Amino acid sequence: MKQIYIVAGYVVDSKLPDLTQEDLMKLTHLNVAFGHIKDDVIITDHMKHMDMLQKIKNEHPELNLILSVGGWSAGGFSEAASSEAGRSAMANSAVRVLVEYPFDGIDLDWEYPCYGEAGIQSSPDDKKNFTLLLKTMREALDHQGVKAGRHYLLTIAAGADQYYVDGTEMDQVQQYLDFVQLMTYDMRGGFQVLTGHHTNLHTSPGDLFRISTESSINMFIRAGVPREKIVIGVAFYSRVWQQVLDINHGLHQMAGSTGGYGPDFTDLSANYININGYTRYWDKDAKAPFLFNGSSFISYDDEESLEYKCEYVKNHKLAGVMFWEYGCDETHRLLDTMHKGL
Repeated sequence: MKQIYIVAGYVVDSKLPDLTQEDLMKLTHLNVAFGHIKDDVIITDHMKHMDMLQKIKNEHPELNLILSVGGWSAGGFSEAASSEAGRSAMANSAVRVLVEYPFDGIDLDWEYPCYGEAGIQSSPDDKKNFTLLLKTMREALDHQGVKAGRHYLLTIAAGADQYYVDGTEMDQVQQYLDFVQLMTYDMRGGFQVLTGHHTNLHTSPGDLFRISTESSINMFIRAGVPREKIVIGVAFYSRVWQQVLDINHGLHQMAGSTGGYGPDFTDLSANYININGYTRYWDKDAKAPFLFNGSSFISYDDEESLEYKCEYVKNHKLAGVMFWEYGCDETHRLLDTMHKGL
């Protein structure tokens, strides 16, 4: 029997009108970002294009539509998860969303349990409360599923490094989830002045930071997540460091800035890759491309790196691949590579 791999993508609400029929046919799951949490319940009234979902569902009934709740700096999770009443309210609101819209499931993007770096409320109790929240949500979704004669999906987007494993009980969490989407991008950047890859498959020799997609996968497997539930993330955008020393084409050098958000793939293709003074280099150990112009270093994903990631998924019997975010690639080449690769 042919293995069916997950090809999932995030699309922000404002980009829903830009989805093409061809691209929708290449996806198995579409994560619509973002629902928010207010007073312990999931709200969507700030989202402008929810009316498009039924049309998408009618034309692509096999495509799983998922409401992604949260995102960086989106709070309300710690508060809702902290009491039985809060967890029930959030679970009931999830069911209401599934009844009201043609969604097939809910994706929680809490960044991150036990950590307040994004300016949201956090507590050491988040660790156990996250498990309880997902258990309550799973039970509510299953109860509704019995009534509707179907299965509703429950997934999470998980931070790729050790901090996330330490702040959660992944061996228990995973049993309530259909799959875990590892955010194997932004693995370096906003907090580091040392240049390097932000969405690399492997770790390069000579890199002080040992995080990679592969090391993240192994971390989550050791933490108790079955490999067949792991979906790896790819980036449709870049990270850029400025004032970088012209040594080793800028790779693994101290910069005059942290690695902020760089051009998206649309912009990279048009204005950066081997043009305007930028040269594309390939790190054969990391299986990752990068750009350098003598002072600015850019880390990103391209067709070649995605081919290696798809091969890795197949060779290691993982669930599939997801990307952030649809609006970042108007060339449509990256999704096409994922589709062909899996």
